[in-house]
Amino acid sequence: MSVKLRLTGAEVLGANGLEARDLGICDGLLQSDTDAREIDLSDYMICPAFVDIHGDGFERHLAPRRGVLKDLGQGLASSDAELASNGIGTAVLAQFFSWEGGMRGTEFAARFLAAHHAAQMLTDTRVQLRFETHLLAQYAEFEALVAEYDVPYVVFNDHLPHAALAKGKKPPRLTGQALKSGRSPEAHLALLQKLHAQSDAVTAALPELAARLSARGVRLGAHDNETAEQVQGFHELGASIGEFPVTREAAEAHRAVGAPVILGSPNVVRGGSHSGRLSAAELIADGLCNALASDYHYPAMKQAVFRLVDEGVASLAQAWALVSSGPAGILGLTDRGEIAAGLRADLVILRKETRQIEATVVGGNITYMSGGAAQRFLAPPL
Repeated sequence: MSVKLRLTGAEVLGANGLEARDLGICDGLLQSDTDAREIDLSDYMICPAFVDIHGDGFERHLAPRRGVLKDLGQGLASSDAELASNGIGTAVLAQFFSWEGGMRGTEFAARFLAAHHAAQMLTDTRVQLRFETHLLAQYAEFEALVAEYDVPYVVFNDHLPHAALAKGKKPPRLTGQALKSGRSPEAHLALLQKLHAQSDAVTAALPELAARLSARGVRLGAHDNETAEQVQGFHELGASIGEFPVTREAAEAHRAVGAPVILGSPNVVRGGSHSGRLSAAELIADGLCNALASDYHYPAMKQAVFRLVDEGVASLAQAWALVSSGPAGILGLTDRGEIAAGLRADLVILRKETRQIEATVVGGNITYMSGGAAQRFLAPPL
């Protein structure tokens, strides 16, 4: 059951920055005036809860060690707690459907979808399937899963090492990938060669798959594009969301065709990508980013916001929009991402001095609470 409260004394983040104003919560929504118990949040700031448009940090909870995969539901419950403690109100869980096997394999994807469907999570979680386009023989299986679990978001990936395979060479990291997939290096290489050899057939079949998914109302995106030509090709398929372009050329090409660009918060925190290629902060400064995702580390969303602010790349309102209203808009979620009367009560409460998240509210439900904020919420009314 959602709470009925009036939050007073805090600074609330709006389009023009922080301002002192009261907030009411009733029936899961934000209200401009609510006759309810007051909670004094002086010395705190209240911001929209994060909308994480792409994250796979949940994987470490599902498989803390290789092979420990029996009860995915317990792992999702643990992920839920981590999401809440990091101020995330809406989370898109990015699950592979890939030839890579293991937790990225097609069988695991089916298990994950079943576990997520059965889970009762406080965070509003949705699924994104990351589909490896060369799995031509499994197009029907993939579509059946999308239909059965009403998957709302699909991103096209192609992680095959085409350059090495075209030259008849062994791809880098072959043995390590084979071990993770549960195959011998020889069997894994044979699979990669087989998938690479059907590239022409994939080029012919992929538009039809994309059209069928679009007809179901599935949002489509493309991941890790490098060239403007790749961007244009996926755009023509209806894959209108650009995830993690790896070059400025690709980011600019996404913008040129009107496609939103999603970058990784860890890139901002690190000061560049882990591969040393693209700087998310530079693209943000140049207006080439619509949303920041947690990618593989949930705490990075808050860290990225304040790094952008501290380094003068963006104001607090501008930086926060990249992790709230920006991703909400891309996902078509018009009921969240901002603090305004009538919207969902999705809030994150931070102590101003430390910037520590001390409470998260999702749909009017308290999903996380700690420290001084907990003491104020739990104090008996005067």
